Amino acid sequence: MSTHNHHTKQHSENHGTVMNYVVGLLLSLTFTIIPYLLVVNKSLRGDVLLMTILGFAVLQMFIQIFYFLHLGRGPKPLYNIVFFFGTAGLIVVVVGASLFIMNNLYRNMAPDEVIRKVSQKEGISQVGGKPTGACTGNKDNYLITIIGGVARPIYVNARRCDTITFLNKDKTKREITFGTKYDQTSYGGEDKVILDDDRPETITLNQEGYFSFYDVLDPSLSGQFYVE
Repeated sequence: MSTHNHHTKQHSENHGTVMNYVVGLLLSLTFTIIPYLLVVNKSLRGDVLLMTILGFAVLQMFIQIFYFLHLGRGPKPLYNIVFFFGTAGLIVVVVGASLFIMNNLYRNMAPDEVIRKVSQKEGISQVGGKPTGACTGNKDNYLITIIGGVARPIYVNARRCDTITFLNKDKTKREITFGTKYDQTSYGGEDKVILDDDRPETITLNQEGYFSFYDVLDPSLSGQFYVE
């Protein structure tokens, strides 16, 4: 009887209890629902959303490992842990390298927005007789100064092939993105304009229409410009 109880106790320690499974299931559901709601409700965007989802994915991984796979509870826990994290590290390297390659392919080979951006920087107005949308000669320049967390002027009315220069006078980094917090987009192939202290950045207005911009790090900082 004593031997039977000993084996039962050892089996429970190695494989967990019903309560462990219930807790693991509840945590798994929670860490699945939260990222889903963040995406559906558009609570976060861009890199912040990506890093948040990856964070929850890591939490999910640990939940699966310790609550369901019982890693570390077997007769050779150290061996199992070292083997697992070695495999996980290899997966991270492979996935990270794949994302890096795909990102570079996107930046150099993909859609019209990227073609427009490269063409604008190189001053290429036509490729094979077809217009790229890039401006070959710039006209007026409009200066938008950011000071005290406010963009001045808050609205610019310009013409195509004019330029806008963003100048950050605040002692903080700015990441100017086009669109709104709930509908982020790009302009002329530019996804984001990084502004350090007193370092201006200029974009060419090569798309017509009404556009908005805001600071990803401080969404209260925003403005608009119209290109005719």
